[in-house]
Amino acid sequence: MSISAFRRKKLLYVFNVFFDVNQSGTIERKDFELAIEKICSLRGWKPGDAKNTETHEIMIKIWDGLRKRADSNKDGQVSVEEWVSMWNDYAQNPSAALKWQQLYCQFMFQLEDASADGTIDCDEFTTVCSSYGIDPQECKMAFGQMAKGKASVSWEEFQELWKEYFSTEDPNAAGNYIFGRTSF
Repeated sequence: MSISAFRRKKLLYVFNVFFDVNQSGTIERKDFELAIEKICSLRGWKPGDAKNTETHEIMIKIWDGLRKRADSNKDGQVSVEEWVSMWNDYAQNPSAALKWQQLYCQFMFQLEDASADGTIDCDEFTTVCSSYGIDPQECKMAFGQMAKGKASVSWEEFQELWKEYFSTEDPNAAGNYIFGRTSF
């Protein structure tokens, strides 16, 4: 199945903003190490803290799963085409997500749920998304679309929005907003 220009733009957005941290044009372990530093700094988790250690372990598991699934030429990097191909396969059956994809979804939810109350509110969402360079006003607008006007998004809702982001062709779908952007 070929991928639409709309879905490709969404996939490249996540690739470039959230994964290719060093902007080398590929995803590699170094990107994950840089992301770990950024996340721990954002949350104030110092080296040796339990949350810092947990973040490192989870992110490296995500990298290992991503590399094993997407790095088809085994060069230790995930190219744009390998990334798009992998998510296109996912879109065929989002309910059969790979372990690393489930782990990444859960990690993002927990990162955004700073209060650990089981929901993400607008301020929590905006703090995380804006730390990746997205304009805070756009993040707030994206949250309103994602939450469908509600004050918060639960874990159950987030999982459905996540599936929608990576699989839908509908430009108005609420899942399109989970990474803080309002248009593609």
